Amino acid sequence: MPNSTNPQHNLHFIDNAVMNQTEFSSRREYLMNLIGNDNIAIIPGASEVIRNNDAGYRFRQDSDFYYLTGFEEPDALAVFIPGREQGEYILFCREFDETRAVWTGQHAGLEGACGDFNADDAFPIDDVDDILPGMLENKERVFYPMGRNKQLDQSLIDWLAQLRSKTRTGVHAPSEIVSLEHVTHEMRLIKSSWEIDNMRESARIAAAAHCRAMRHCMPGLYEYHVEAELMHEFMSNGIQNPAYTSIVAGGHHACVLHYIDNNDQLGDGDLLLIDAGAEYRYYASDITRTFPINGTFNTAQRSLYELVLDAQVAAIEQIYPGNSWNVPHETAVSVLTSGLIKLGLLQGDKQQLIEEEAYKMFYMHRTGHWLGMDVHDVGDYKIDDEWRIFEPGMTLTVEPGLYISEQSAVDSKWKGIGIRIEDDVLVTERGHEILSANVPKSVADVESMCAG
Repeated sequence: MPNSTNPQHNLHFIDNAVMNQTEFSSRREYLMNLIGNDNIAIIPGASEVIRNNDAGYRFRQDSDFYYLTGFEEPDALAVFIPGREQGEYILFCREFDETRAVWTGQHAGLEGACGDFNADDAFPIDDVDDILPGMLENKERVFYPMGRNKQLDQSLIDWLAQLRSKTRTGVHAPSEIVSLEHVTHEMRLIKSSWEIDNMRESARIAAAAHCRAMRHCMPGLYEYHVEAELMHEFMSNGIQNPAYTSIVAGGHHACVLHYIDNNDQLGDGDLLLIDAGAEYRYYASDITRTFPINGTFNTAQRSLYELVLDAQVAAIEQIYPGNSWNVPHETAVSVLTSGLIKLGLLQGDKQQLIEEEAYKMFYMHRTGHWLGMDVHDVGDYKIDDEWRIFEPGMTLTVEPGLYISEQSAVDSKWKGIGIRIEDDVLVTERGHEILSANVPKSVADVESMCAG
């Protein structure tokens, strides 16, 4: 970050975004090439959210807004106008306020918006109603994420109405509002080398946290004790926020897919499912491991675990450029169904069971999702009703599982066992790279890690 002597934008943070403005500039340039002249794009940043009374949550910028600007302050608005002589990238943000700085720290202000974040022009966010309507004049289309910010939605409608009332003066309003997300989400789907480096680091930190949890887990602890070990590793590596609320599910709680209570005692002989990821420089990891609380799988646990692992390994092998998004899922379903028949949990013809989706009694979710700035990241899974084809730079999770609830009509030895194994995978030019490979997942390696 440029070292400014001006106190109005001598920011208190050395931010990754400021140090990599070339990345953000290239994204904006690409976006404006897609939008084209005579059009305008508007995107709002996030606002602060109150937790209770006057206590707020830690601020986290909107992913699309950050992707294009690198600007981390609340209540900001970015405008992109290809071909505008006075500058194509305009940032509306809070003016520098010395009193606010005393209470909440330094902030960019208008000068910092231009000097540190490369905006061509900056205006006070409080003046947006006076300035932005003029920028909309005589534009053909507005690229805008309708529905994300109700207040801004209404403002945009009002601005357009103002312009339509001026038609007799020769001014015309944009005739079309186009989804900006269709453009930005396609951009975000393919990761740059800089983004991939951030995701590797996110996965490295999360992997270390999972290993720490395995080493420290023992019967008698509570789920939140293990969650504390995850957070210890995250924060020791500068991660103040996980990518999502961690799932630390002992015993039958693992059969609840999004269990986040994390408050029960860990039983000797049960499994512990941990689904946890770090957020490093706005990029998420998403890793799940399931392991024995006492360090040793029993026979039934091991049989189900190895079946899930076989399904995951087979699914990952199907990730390479040119293959279809759905093939890893189909592969996992095939392996799981075969194994469930072999173990006696399903009866019948394999193909018929798959067609009837009988496996959904024990495996009810998809095998993965896109991964990036959001843990369930953006990007279409189908194009023209056809499953998407993998391309280098895509990142996704692979996470088959089996969940045998206590209400299932099966042998009691299986009941209450929930298992999921999840890794983060990058599509490469020649195949794939498992970003989260540092977390053990074979039975022998898991038991060894649990032994400390």
